[in-house]
Amino acid sequence: MKNSLLDLNNHLFAQLERLGDEDLAGDKLKEEIERGRAVTQVSKQVVANASLVLRAEEFKQEYKGIGGSVVIPTMLSAEKQALGQK
Repeated sequence: MKNSLLDLNNHLFAQLERLGDEDLAGDKLKEEIERGRAVTQVSKQVVANASLVLRAEEFKQEYKGIGGSVVIPTMLSAEKQALGQK
């Protein structure tokens, strides 16, 4: 799976459009509201992860000139994240 924050943004707006459907009512509306809650929870985790990657990259940039190299774990590497690779 190769998703980006731009994809997440598109998913969030699509969910917002579904919730704004005036023809949606009753059980279908309740289902969409629950789906919206689930999407929101997952989205928060994706954004938190992206924030962690950004903070790790900022740390790396700030301290790399202090002698020696700063090694960031691969999981937190912004280079692979930007390319959409695992």
